[in-house]
Amino acid sequence: MPTLLVWHGHKFRFYALDRDEPPHVHVVKDGKSLKIWLQSLEVARNKGYDDRETAQLLALVAERRDVWIGAWNDFFGL
Repeated sequence: MPTLLVWHGHKFRFYALDRDEPPHVHVVKDGKSLKIWLQSLEVARNKGYDDRETAQLLALVAERRDVWIGAWNDFFGL
């Protein structure tokens, strides 16, 4: 489970078992979790984040999307 970034306690990571899904990142902190598709920057699942937090986290992912898609491909050997 590679962690791509830790920002203000939010951990941005991949999970090894997600190989068969499109590229995405999980964001976790304090029992909250957010799953974001990297290609479309859409939220796939949100457990606990409010709209303001979600928008802020989406902006961070958008800034790093291309690098993280490359990291996804490297991690999963694609």
